[in-house]
Amino acid sequence: MFKKSFFISVLVICATITSVAQNIYVGVWTGKLSVGQASLTLVLNISEDENGKLSCTLDSPDQGAKGIKAVVSTNDGMLEVSVPSIRMKYKGTPLNDLLSGTFSQNGMEFPLTFKKGEEKLNRPQTPLPPFPYTQEEVTFSNENAGAILSGTLIVPSNASPKTPVVLFISGSGLEDRNEEIFDHKPFLVIADYLARNGIASLRYDDRSFGASKGGDVKNATTLDFMEDAKAGLAFLRGMGHFERIGILGHSEGASIAFMLGAAKECDFVISMAGIGVKGDEVLTAQANKVLELRGVEARYTVQEYRTNVAMQGNAWLNWFINYNPTNDISNCKCPVFALNGAKDVQVISSLNLAAIGKLLCNNPANSVKEYPDLNHLFQHCTTGDPNEYRSIEETVSPEVLADIVAWIKL
Repeated sequence: MFKKSFFISVLVICATITSVAQNIYVGVWTGKLSVGQASLTLVLNISEDENGKLSCTLDSPDQGAKGIKAVVSTNDGMLEVSVPSIRMKYKGTPLNDLLSGTFSQNGMEFPLTFKKGEEKLNRPQTPLPPFPYTQEEVTFSNENAGAILSGTLIVPSNASPKTPVVLFISGSGLEDRNEEIFDHKPFLVIADYLARNGIASLRYDDRSFGASKGGDVKNATTLDFMEDAKAGLAFLRGMGHFERIGILGHSEGASIAFMLGAAKECDFVISMAGIGVKGDEVLTAQANKVLELRGVEARYTVQEYRTNVAMQGNAWLNWFINYNPTNDISNCKCPVFALNGAKDVQVISSLNLAAIGKLLCNNPANSVKEYPDLNHLFQHCTTGDPNEYRSIEETVSPEVLADIVAWIKL
């Protein structure tokens, strides 16, 4: 889901404080840094060793960053934290369960207050037992890549030979079978909803991630991950239990779904936030939209973005910027449900969903739908900024869940 593209330079702390009187700082402190329209959660984890020496790390959970080290000291009852390499400083004064002060970076200052205690996230859609369906841990192999993929097969309790099954394919970056991000488990939520409505599913951990073993990751491209998904389809087909085998792909997973659809490997495709134009256009538009949300006037050209990618030497990016999905989408003759959120800033709907709609063949079973207030994760949101993902309680829009089931059952 292109998570790799979103990082704000910030934070962290490691300390050498020796005074026993400074135990007031020991514990977990959580704060919200507001920068323009964006809000970033920061967490200080301060501990004390047996000699009374304090150490501290600071997390940026909205960005998936933990344990970043820095320099910490105290001066006249004030805690001072700095990360010289990124010109970041924080000065705060403790008062009861609060640490009030100022965060500064690159000449800009922002008020920042930490409150003692951990932030508890509410994820009301995460399924809880008992479940009205069977779950089975399974493995399948992409022998050419030396990858053994581990996953969860869910089968409704009233399954029959006509029960359809859906293979889930996650977005970019190594993902677990639930496509978990910030305690959200969107693939688990969708799979649970499908099963409760008579639809089976298989979701799996990416190669060399979670319970899956083997397979080159460093040099892997979308084509390699496509071969893993193909092995999943072969596994489901080999079971002989399902009349229709489809794919639900999110972001990069949608590209893989179209590839396999074009190769006639599946019976239907659900594209969630799939790309419809060349990779370099997708990522340039993504970068510029995020800059816009951050209040930055600078804009990348496609060529500038390509130059930056070339300097990184990333095999996945080097392949993806040159990938054009036109042929795969236009040659996908099986039924397709393509959906996207209008506030998606990672795969811009107006650019990509519109292109997919034009490229799809003339199949009456095809459906293309844009959801006005949803982001890349298909959550109701305010701006679509990835920094909102963690603070939103909803994991997947109920309307999206209902539409997917209704379309599969058509």
